[in-house]
Amino acid sequence: MYLIGSGQQDDPGLEDEMALAFLPALARMAVCGGTHGNELSGVYVVQEMERQQKEKGEGAWPIPVTTVLSNPRAVKECRRYIDTDMNRCFNRATLSSPITESSPYEVRRAQELNNLLGPKGSTDATDMICDLHNTTSNMGLTLIHYTSSDWVSLHICRYLQTKITKVPVRVLVLDFPINDAYNLESVSKHGFTLEIGPQPHGVVRADIYIIMKEAVDLTIDWIHKFNSGTVFEGGDVEAFKFIKSVDYPRDPEARTLTASIHPQLQDRDFCLLKQGDPLFFTFSGKTVKYEEEETLHPFFINEAAYYEKGIAFHLAKKLTLTIPAVQVQKD
Repeated sequence: MYLIGSGQQDDPGLEDEMALAFLPALARMAVCGGTHGNELSGVYVVQEMERQQKEKGEGAWPIPVTTVLSNPRAVKECRRYIDTDMNRCFNRATLSSPITESSPYEVRRAQELNNLLGPKGSTDATDMICDLHNTTSNMGLTLIHYTSSDWVSLHICRYLQTKITKVPVRVLVLDFPINDAYNLESVSKHGFTLEIGPQPHGVVRADIYIIMKEAVDLTIDWIHKFNSGTVFEGGDVEAFKFIKSVDYPRDPEARTLTASIHPQLQDRDFCLLKQGDPLFFTFSGKTVKYEEEETLHPFFINEAAYYEKGIAFHLAKKLTLTIPAVQVQKD
């Protein structure tokens, strides 16, 4: 990769919007569904894409696309996972751990997927993984990735924001080191989790499915245009950066919940949370308020799958990322 117009090379902190970054073509893309077996929009998007590929052959899409049903056993049983959450199994330590008779099914499967789509961090890794997820939270369409300097992923996010109007389209940056990154998309050179809700687990809603399929089709469209030489102009991208997680109020001895999400916070993912705003409503009828001075934005509010993880919601800080114009690097 190299830049013109700024006098800088390989500078992820670039702020010169007039710079043009030349990036390698994206030769391979994977669309993955069913990483969590009861998040059904992605399962059916993958099945529909497999049907299209069978019907149309290699001409189904303008770029090569691999479709993957990530956790087939969990999909068959319509469960989030069999032994352990597979979307926490793609950090380097887990991917390199020895497999024994007692290894969880999802650890075995994660290593299979790493061999298929990676290896993680290598030049042979798939260029782009789009991993499809649902949430019970009212998050609209949220694109989650690990770094604020992946210009390919950020340009795709920006492209989706201009094309999808039925729901809010937001960018969430986790900013974890790649070795610690534990989600499936971290196996690829670029990539993101495509999270959409609200949708109950074990259910497929047509409106949610339509938006997810549109987002996948638009991602393929962007990659095709980029590979064909289209210049995508630089500019600002509004994003949210993960700060921390917040648990529910609990009984100090039994560790059972003593409160639920307050009605004034429920379904208000990414709202601005200020000191004194209600967070929880206790089962005895009291309101627990937000006490911190820093204004932050809650997301994954009351996500059903996070009860077992001790998470009522995450908190993020809003920021603006400046990205350069990009064009495919010619041989």
